[in-house]
Amino acid sequence: MAYVTSSLIQLANLSAVRIKARGMSIGRAVDVAQIISRKTENAGYIIGEIKIDSEVLESKDGKSRNVSTIDIEVKRK
Repeated sequence: MAYVTSSLIQLANLSAVRIKARGMSIGRAVDVAQIISRKTENAGYIIGEIKIDSEVLESKDGKSRNVSTIDIEVKRK
């Protein structure tokens, strides 16, 4: 809920925010966006553009690996 609260505070001053996550945190980012759009329907927030991608990161053992990323826009209607 801390991410939801932070996002709502930002949305009070801005017309849109972007929720970004990668790897195992993607599910949390989706949950945050869904909570904002569903629980605040009266406030008029909707999910906008969603981008998915992957990044190549170097692990501790020096090997390269792909990590999935997501970028979710939440904005006012």
